[in-house]
Amino acid sequence: MENQTFAIIKPDAVKNKDTGLILDRILKAGFHILAGKLLHISLQQAEGFYDIHKGKPFYDELIEFMSSGQCMVLALEKENAVEEWRNTIGATNPAEAAEGTIRKDFATNVGLNAVHGSDSNENAQKEIAFFFSDSELRGNQ
Repeated sequence: MENQTFAIIKPDAVKNKDTGLILDRILKAGFHILAGKLLHISLQQAEGFYDIHKGKPFYDELIEFMSSGQCMVLALEKENAVEEWRNTIGATNPAEAAEGTIRKDFATNVGLNAVHGSDSNENAQKEIAFFFSDSELRGNQ
């Protein structure tokens, strides 16, 4: 569905106590939170979620980081959700992110970039399904 996307408030942002501020940005950007939960992703979950990147130079560091502490996973809804969320979070490298974006304001570097966002409608649906059951999503519609 083109009006849904998936987001993660990553362990660095949770550890820095930025979760509430980022949730506020999400709501002020006009997103509806369909489902959300605070969790500690296991190493095995991180490996499964980021399987598409297996074999790339940053893979091991990424899964280690994503399983290093609590994060918040979110299913978001808004018209053109994937594109709108990507615009809201900014470039992967916070040094290149536009002023006022989440990564510009909360990220430390490319590796500690505060949030994840789906890069396509297809991946958004896969990523939402990875963390949320149909009943968790239906309860908010």
